[in-house]
Amino acid sequence: MNILIWHVHGAWTTAFVQGSHSYLVPVLPDRGPDGLGRARTYQWPESVREVPPEQLAREPVDLVVLQRPHEAELAERWLGGRRPGRDVPAVYVEHNAPTGNVPDSRHPFADRDDLLLVHVTHFNRLFWDCGGTATTVVEHGVVDPGHRWRGDLARAAVVVNEPLRRGRVTGTDLLPGLAEAAPLDVFGMRTGDLAERLGIPWERCRSYDLPQARLHDEMARRRVYLHPVRWTSLGLSLIEAMHLGMPIVALATTEAAEAVPEEAGVLSTRPEVLARATARFLADQDAAAEAGRAARHAALERYGLKRFLDDWDLLMEEVIR
Repeated sequence: MNILIWHVHGAWTTAFVQGSHSYLVPVLPDRGPDGLGRARTYQWPESVREVPPEQLAREPVDLVVLQRPHEAELAERWLGGRRPGRDVPAVYVEHNAPTGNVPDSRHPFADRDDLLLVHVTHFNRLFWDCGGTATTVVEHGVVDPGHRWRGDLARAAVVVNEPLRRGRVTGTDLLPGLAEAAPLDVFGMRTGDLAERLGIPWERCRSYDLPQARLHDEMARRRVYLHPVRWTSLGLSLIEAMHLGMPIVALATTEAAEAVPEEAGVLSTRPEVLARATARFLADQDAAAEAGRAARHAALERYGLKRFLDDWDLLMEEVIR
C-alpha cells in the first residue's frame, strides 16, 4: 500500500512508518512545515520516500493520511486533482485535544461523509464535537527504547517543548512550587532561560535542549519522571518514560489518568500531592525502581508498537475496501 503522509509529529510518525507499507512524504526545497521530508533526528526505514509536490501527481496513492485541515486542499492540488476521501481513500488523524470553547469545540472536519476521523486518545474523541463524521480511536504506540532506567541522579525529569510560550498549558507555572520539593531537569525545545524567567535557582531547575539520540539516556538517569502538563492529548514523552522504566508522577488530567496505572506512580490534580510524591521517589530508589517496572509493563501492554501497527493495518484495510 502506498500511503501519503506529511511529516508533522516526529515521534508519532516514527511509529507509524514502521509498518509494512510504502510511505510517501512530501518534501520542499526549504523543508518547511508542508515539506519537511524524512526525519533527521529519528531513524526511519527505507520504505519512507521523499516526494516533491510536482511528482506526486504521477504517484499511485492508496491512502491519504491527513493531520492538519489545510492538507486536504494541498493533497488535491499536489495529487493532480484527486480529492482525498472522494477519489482516493483518506483518514484524518487528530493528535490534539480541543482548545478554545471546550467542551463545545467543533472539529474542522465535522459532518464529513467522505473520510474517517481517527483520534489518538479516547479523551480526544470524547471532547471533540465531530458531528456526523465517523470516528474511531487508535491509541499511541512507540518504538520501544528498552528498559534503560538507572535513576542514579536524584532529580526529576520533565519533558516539554516551549514551556515559556505555552505557559499554563504545559504547567510551567507549577514548576517553581515543584522545584522546592525536588530538583528538576527540564528537557525540550526552546526551554531557554527557564529557571531565570521563573525565578528558580539554577541548581533547582536546569534546562536542556538535547538531540533525540541522547534524550532517552539522559531521562533514564533521573530518578523520576514528572509530568505537570495540564492540557494535552497524551504526551508521547510520558509513554516513552514508562517504556524506559521510570516511575511516573503526573497531573491526573486528560488521558494521563487512563494511561498510568496506580502501581506505576502517583497521579493527582493537587500539585502539593505531586510534590510530595516526587520527593518520596527521590528518597527511595527501590520504590522508584518498583514503580518504574510497573510503568514499563503497562506501557508495553497498552502502547506497544505491534499493537499500534496491527490496529492501523486493520483500520486501513477497512477504509480502502
